Amino acid sequence: MSAFKMEHKNPEGLFSSPAFSQAITVSGKAKTIYIGGQNAINSTGELVGVGDLELQTKQALNNIATILASENASFANLVKLNIYLVSGSDPRIGYKAFQEVAGLLVNPPLVTVLFVSEFARPFCLLEIDGIAVIEDKD
Repeated sequence: MSAFKMEHKNPEGLFSSPAFSQAITVSGKAKTIYIGGQNAINSTGELVGVGDLELQTKQALNNIATILASENASFANLVKLNIYLVSGSDPRIGYKAFQEVAGLLVNPPLVTVLFVSEFARPFCLLEIDGIAVIEDKD
């Protein structure tokens, strides 16, 4: 199989945003990392930032960073993020928190943001799941 390659694409005729890519292709020998829904639960099982979307977003992203690091990956390896926010939340707060935790990515992932009425865990304001890819060296 050919060398690993991940290409971020923003075809002409579509909006080009610093916050997300329109399409990403992955070819070659790749390992896919599926990230289960992460919320603001810390390593001791406590909810961080009750009532504070910024703190909860940062904790969820720190959880994602931990998962990525466990596979020798980073936010640059993200292909897709699904972000679920409690209705009435301001997604701009989450975007600001993302920039603070992940930095401004030259090639941002695909992003879908959905509003939901509530989560199974009381007082959670968001949940984020995702997909990342790295070169499979095995």
